Amino acid sequence: MAADPGSERQRTDPDLGTSLFSLAASDPRGELVDRSGLADEDVAQIDAVMAALVRLRAAEKALAEASLRYMELGETDMRALHVLIVAGNRGTPATPGSLARALGISTASTTKLLDRLERAGHVRREPHPSDRRATVLAVEPSTRAAALRTVGAQQARRVEAARRLAPGERRVVIDFLEDMAQRLSMDGVDWAESAED
Repeated sequence: MAADPGSERQRTDPDLGTSLFSLAASDPRGELVDRSGLADEDVAQIDAVMAALVRLRAAEKALAEASLRYMELGETDMRALHVLIVAGNRGTPATPGSLARALGISTASTTKLLDRLERAGHVRREPHPSDRRATVLAVEPSTRAAALRTVGAQQARRVEAARRLAPGERRVVIDFLEDMAQRLSMDGVDWAESAED
């Protein structure tokens, strides 16, 4: 059987991951995207935008995975620490109930999560300053320092990228990302809703 001529190219293409969303690769016959009025340069720029988004998602995924390994935590535990660190930064008392709501998990799951984090020396429960019946949560200073020095410092680099843009450029990026988020929203998408049943 003859080999597919494209298969060798796919195996050797170093940029295959970013080219997956190019118009030529994902919609070669124009069934999904109307290209009328687009010059070749426009298509190339659109492909470059999609490739940049793929690289951004890959960088975010690598950062998230490295963060979990470094902190030796699961994804929900890491999100919990992030929520608690932000609450501490804002001076907002975080309770088990507010943490459960922020994470979208049950109170029972939150109790187990907090037990794990407390045993590992990451958080502590303290009496609420104004409600004796309630408990507030605090991140241990050593955990906060480790998170800020590593994960936080890496995350802050994205702010630096936004800071370098002029105000008008930021507006364009905001509008583009908001438009893309809206277009990718699964709200009201019938095939996605039927898959959940």
